[in-house]
Order: sequence, then structure tokens, then C-alpha cells
Amino acid sequence: MPIKKKILVVDDEPSICKTCFKILSDSGYDVKTLLSGAEILPLVEKEMFDVILLDLKMPGIDGLEVLREVRQAVPEIIVIMITGYATIDSAVEAIKLGAYDYIAKPFTADELCIRIEKAMEKRMLVTENVYLRQELTERYQFDNIIGQSKAMQELFGIIEKVAPTDSTILIRGESGTGKELIARAIHHNSQRRNRRFIAVDCGSLPETLLESELFGHIKGSFTGAIVTKPGLLEVANEGTFFLDEVGDLSPGIQAKLLRVLQEKEVRPVGGIRNIKVDVRVIAATNKHLEEYIEHGKFREDLYYRLNIVPIDLPALRDRREDIPLLVQHFLEISAQKQNKKAKRLSPEAMNLCMEYDWPGNVREMENLIERLVIMVDGEAIQAEHLPQNIRGGKISLDMPPPRTSLQLKKMKRQIRAEAVENVEKRFLIDALMKNDWNISKSAQAVGMKRQNFQALMKKHGVTLKSRKE
Repeated sequence: MPIKKKILVVDDEPSICKTCFKILSDSGYDVKTLLSGAEILPLVEKEMFDVILLDLKMPGIDGLEVLREVRQAVPEIIVIMITGYATIDSAVEAIKLGAYDYIAKPFTADELCIRIEKAMEKRMLVTENVYLRQELTERYQFDNIIGQSKAMQELFGIIEKVAPTDSTILIRGESGTGKELIARAIHHNSQRRNRRFIAVDCGSLPETLLESELFGHIKGSFTGAIVTKPGLLEVANEGTFFLDEVGDLSPGIQAKLLRVLQEKEVRPVGGIRNIKVDVRVIAATNKHLEEYIEHGKFREDLYYRLNIVPIDLPALRDRREDIPLLVQHFLEISAQKQNKKAKRLSPEAMNLCMEYDWPGNVREMENLIERLVIMVDGEAIQAEHLPQNIRGGKISLDMPPPRTSLQLKKMKRQIRAEAVENVEKRFLIDALMKNDWNISKSAQAVGMKRQNFQALMKKHGVTLKSRKE
């Protein structure tokens, strides 16, 4: 049997209380009535109501004063003011103070029920928002970020100090180390927690589109700008703005971002005036920005504006003592997500995980554990269930080979040294096969000079005779 929604009616006229009680009870609500505003606060502090019908004019303490106290004590309660036609202006004032709506005497049963139904819809949204906010806060509590290593304990100490402030933060770390997770934890433990957290990946959008997304644009400022659109920095006003991969910003956008940090204002594309914004900026990068500055790719003044509080996230290979904790955490999370029984890693499988370098860091581990939970039958995940690259340092056959010389360099940095030869050889053969074993075309396709491509072929003994082999 569904739980009845609870309504409290507060009016000094017994007839109003009696009428509301009958109408709302007949509509299926659980109704209580009070004849005095002085009794309301003790009641709402010990008993939860969904909606309060509150008379605006009562002897002693009036409705506006009661409204202030109730909203302060229980902000999520929905309040509808009951008023006479002579006090409509006061009812409008009540709405400014936080009342949801008002209903004027005399009112019909239909009018009252319609007001209550709308108020209940609002109450449901408020309840959902409160629940989601609590869930987010619990999810991003610092003690929910896994790590007992010295490096992580030092990190927790830094972010606990910086979270309550408005300081700009630069989070540095390899891909997959959890930079956005740390940024969200800082936001949800800050004074801005009830405002928006907006994240933008600076490397995922072309420059023109990114500029419009960040700063907004004026109607007609460029082809396709059919309406004026506020930028995400303006949308995030009073909240937190997370710029992921900030090292990928173009010089032009870097200059405009510097204005945001210095002047606290943005200028939309095509605009002629600046718009004030109050946002906390958290940036993240996996690049060495100091090297970018030396090569003229990143503004030094912007770097110092962003780097007020630097946070360096350690790679997973640099905090191996956290690996068993993370494995157990992801086993539990994945089992819940897939509605499966919890699994465990055998001692041999755990040892292999401890020895592996995890080039993709925590993200790689999370994805692997989820796959294992889905694919492995039984409760124990054995060593043979782990992919070949973890079992023996070799590249697994299902891993796609690099397609360009830049991808090859990145993979070489990430994988174990003993697997480099395997990757380079597969890289060469894959390129040659795709280009009918034409060395010049193959070198051009992967972005290498012909002589460098040939040198790599010689190093690994790859010749045109290998085609027959």
C-alpha cells in the first residue's frame, strides 16, 4: 500500500482547517491541522510533511514570520500561502521569501486540489534533487577515493586544505589517473557544492566550436549562429568549471581564458561587451606545460594563473601498494553493476596485477575488472583469465597496432620495454600490408620519413621477402 503524502494546514479559522481537511483527506492525503502558527515549528522539526498550507494573516505570529522560520528549519518543505483578496501583495512578498504558491479565499475544492497536485510535483523534484546531491556528495567524499599509499595520503592532505577555498587548481597526471574524479571531489567538498560543476575536454573540440562553447556567441556572429547562446563559463556562474587537457588550448583561447581568470568576465564571440562571471576554475593536463612554454605553445602568464595550487596525481605503477585495494573496489562495483556475485582474484592473478605497470592507470584497471567480472565463470579470477600483456609483458593479439608514428611513440612509452620490439615489428608489417608492401607509401601513411622507416625495417629484419613469409 503506497505511503500517503502528508499535508499540514495552519489557519486560525477552524472552518478553513475543517474544509481543507475534508477535501484533502477525501483526495487521499494524510492531513493534520493547526490553529496557531506558534505550534508549527516544533511539529515540522519532529515530523516530515510534504506540503504546508499556511494562512498569511494570523493573530500573534503572522504567516510571513512563520514562513521564514519554517524555510530556515526545513528548506525542502513546499509552502502554499492562504490569503484573502486584500492581501495579495503580501502573498507575492511571501513567494519572494520562498513560498511556492498562494491560494486566495474563498477557494473551491478543485482549485485547492490543483494547487496541491502541482505542489506535490514540485516536492518530488526537490526530494530527487536532495537525494542526488547527497548521492554525489557521498560519492565524491575524499574517503571514497581509494588509496592508502604515502603518495595518496599526501594528496588527500592537499585537496582537503584547498577544497574549501576558491583558489585556482592545476591537476597534473597521466591519462587514466583520475584527474576529473579529483576535480569533482574538490567541487563537492567546497562552498560551491550546490552550484554547477561543468567539465569541458579542451582536446575534443575544434578551436572555433570550443571558443563558442566556452564563451558563448551573439546571434549572427558567424554562419550557423541563428540564436544568441550563453557560454558554459557563464552557465557555470557561481559554480566550478573544469578544463580537462588545458594544454590543448589554442593561443587565442588561452588569451580569452586569461581574461576570465584576471578580470572575472567573458566576452561572447561577436559580442561588444563583457559579462561578469564568478567561477572557480580547475584545470588538468597530462602534458609538461613547462616544455610547452619553452616552445611557445602555452602562455607563461596563463600557466602561473592556473598553477596557484598544483596537484600531481601519481601513476598507478608509482603506488603499487594501492593495487589490491583498487582491485577489490572495482570487483565490488562491477559485481553490483552487472548484478553478479562478487568475484575475487587468485593469489597468482593478484601478483601479476601487482607486477604490471598499468600504462592506462586506474581507468585501464577499472575497464579490465569489469570485463573479467562479465566474462569469467565462477568466483575466482585465475591468472589465465588475465590478458596476455599482463601475464607476460607481451602485447595481446586483440590490441590494435599503432597507426601513426606518434601513436607508436606513445605506446612505446606506455608498455613494458620487452614488448617494444613486438610492437614495432607489427607496426611495420601492418603499414606495409595496407600499402601493398610499397615502402614509400607505407612511410608516408604513418607519417615517417622513408629513410627512418627503412632503418626500422632493418632493425627488425623486415624485408620485402617477409611478404611471402
